[in-house]
Amino acid sequence: MNKFMPNFQSAAPHPSYVTLTNCGPPFPTLLDFLDARFPKVGREVWRLRLATGKISDNDGQAVTLDTPYIPHTRLCYYREVAQEPQIPFQEEIVFHNEHLLVACKPHFLPVTPSGPYVNECLLYRLKKKIGVDDIVPIHRIDRETAGLVMFSLDKSTRGLYHDLFCSGQMHKVYEAIAILPTDLTRREWLLKSRIVRGDPWFRVRHEDGTVNAITRVTLLDRTESHAYFRLEPFTGKQHQLRLQLTLLGCQILYDRYYPVLQPKQPDDYNHPLQLLAKELDFLDPLTQQFMQFRTTRSLNWEKSQT
Repeated sequence: MNKFMPNFQSAAPHPSYVTLTNCGPPFPTLLDFLDARFPKVGREVWRLRLATGKISDNDGQAVTLDTPYIPHTRLCYYREVAQEPQIPFQEEIVFHNEHLLVACKPHFLPVTPSGPYVNECLLYRLKKKIGVDDIVPIHRIDRETAGLVMFSLDKSTRGLYHDLFCSGQMHKVYEAIAILPTDLTRREWLLKSRIVRGDPWFRVRHEDGTVNAITRVTLLDRTESHAYFRLEPFTGKQHQLRLQLTLLGCQILYDRYYPVLQPKQPDDYNHPLQLLAKELDFLDPLTQQFMQFRTTRSLNWEKSQT
């Protein structure tokens, strides 16, 4: 087989969509558009999908390398990978009613399909477990982070719960174990910073300017070299907690992104990132009842002290 023609072994169970933009004539070919829109996938992967009828239009008809570019056409395809990692840890459903589902995910499992993960994600595992297809995550946590994630099961009330996160009415509590600088003597901080996209694309960085990330940090316990922190983010920027702890000179244990990007390597299941989404508290917009969810999952504080 041609080395540029991957033999796909794993395909997503649900479709992805992309709409052709009205970029004005002369229009690109479908291959040029898809390659520019999703450069990390690879041009030859898109060529193969078009050549084998794996992409369809609004009417369900397969498009090809020769199909004309028509603005506003929505294309449908299924994400594929040659080899998908299997995550050997299980999620737990913490709460489930007709509107909401709260689950605790393990380290290493993404919330939704991403990168090499097209089936192994919390979303698809929950769809299979509860037999409901219309389930949507209301927020996300990193693949490397364990803990609570809330999902909507009812489109009519989805916006009400999503607004809790957008408006800051959702109280979130995380726990983290980090390497502790010897000169860190305080026990409480209110960290305020501006976080922007960094380089490479999957990292973020601090920048001078208007504050957009705020976290209350409390030191719960410490040894000579490590600290156990309680983190309460008031905002929800990407990698906010991982990056903001570096303002204190701390590094979350086994963090491969911050403060210095580590060389890419396979996941080490024996050393998960020591960051846990521990608690979600909010006033239910439908019932006006106070809701509090707390996972029984914990970090390896005893182990870090040895």
